[in-house]
Amino acid sequence: MMIKKMDWEAGEWLNKPLSARIEDQFLKVVPEKGRDFWKKTFYGFEYEDGAALLADWSKDKAVEVSFQLSSFTELYDQAGILLYHGPGQWIKAGIEINDGIPQLSAVVTDGYSDWSLAAVPEWAGEEVTLRASIMKDAVIIRARTRLHAWRTIRVARFPYPAGNQAGPFACSPTRDGLEVTFTRWDFTEPDQDLRTDPTEE
Repeated sequence: MMIKKMDWEAGEWLNKPLSARIEDQFLKVVPEKGRDFWKKTFYGFEYEDGAALLADWSKDKAVEVSFQLSSFTELYDQAGILLYHGPGQWIKAGIEINDGIPQLSAVVTDGYSDWSLAAVPEWAGEEVTLRASIMKDAVIIRARTRLHAWRTIRVARFPYPAGNQAGPFACSPTRDGLEVTFTRWDFTEPDQDLRTDPTEE
């Protein structure tokens, strides 16, 4: 499988975090408390100011982001991958602490947000990889760890053939002090089928 490993410095911040530094080839991000991505639904508020490092994303490539879960301890601590078409048209998917445990989380937004969760307490402390691949008018979002196989967590409408960006995001809506260690950001071959796992490196 051909992989283009991204240089962290090749991306551009949609919104800058409180701090970001490269250490041992990893990207360590401290998001600013109170920032997030969410549009209207249920809560009524609107946020599109979370920290996200993005690069152009063509539909003939999948995008993968990996990060470590060891620092996730508080409600709504979150990180993963942001798929961004423009204001009000984006998807964030990753791990979020909810009910005291890690949850696979996806927020799909087109003017309004919807939110889905799937508990993965057995993933606590691991390195997680999120993957997104465009197929037809949709995006397939998968996740895995080194110890747990790929899981398809969402198939969502994403009908934008061009003008898309993707990359790592981190948010800490309710507390100071979260630091997320991102270990990898790649563009690679897209999924070939909904029911076929991606080829491993």
